[in-house]
Amino acid sequence: MYDELTEQDIKRIEDEIAYRKLVVRKQAIEAVKEARAQGDLSENFEYYAAKKDKNQNESRIRYLEKMLRTAKIISTDSAEDEVGINNTVTVYFEEEDEEEVYKIVTTVRGNSLKNRITNESPLGKALLGHTVGDRIQVKVNEEYSYFVVIRKIENTVDDGTEKLRSF
Repeated sequence: MYDELTEQDIKRIEDEIAYRKLVVRKQAIEAVKEARAQGDLSENFEYYAAKKDKNQNESRIRYLEKMLRTAKIISTDSAEDEVGINNTVTVYFEEEDEEEVYKIVTTVRGNSLKNRITNESPLGKALLGHTVGDRIQVKVNEEYSYFVVIRKIENTVDDGTEKLRSF
């Protein structure tokens, strides 16, 4: 399985890897050295905590490097009037008689608390490529689906401030 990433996602991942290798790694190694210098390692909580932090950083670096190796690069280009990656979409939910606003993003930037849905989510997949006024069936699974209507599409620029999700 691969992650669908934009050029901006690739750049952010490369920046995070560089930061973790050049800054966080050095801090973690220093913390381990300082904790080790405190003496008896069998009862040294600081040593175990420092080792855990160091290992988590190394694990994150490996995870991000694998993500880059297996990534499929996708374009953020879409027609002016159709839903694409990084667009903000106002959607009307027929069942609830409510409107919601979502930004369509890639999986590494998804954040449901900030109404950022991924292009791989059922709603995100359904919206991509459609235009204002389209009534779309969102299929959640074999037994359940619902209808939405696109009310508004805003072409938003990826300003690079959204953080990548940590796993």
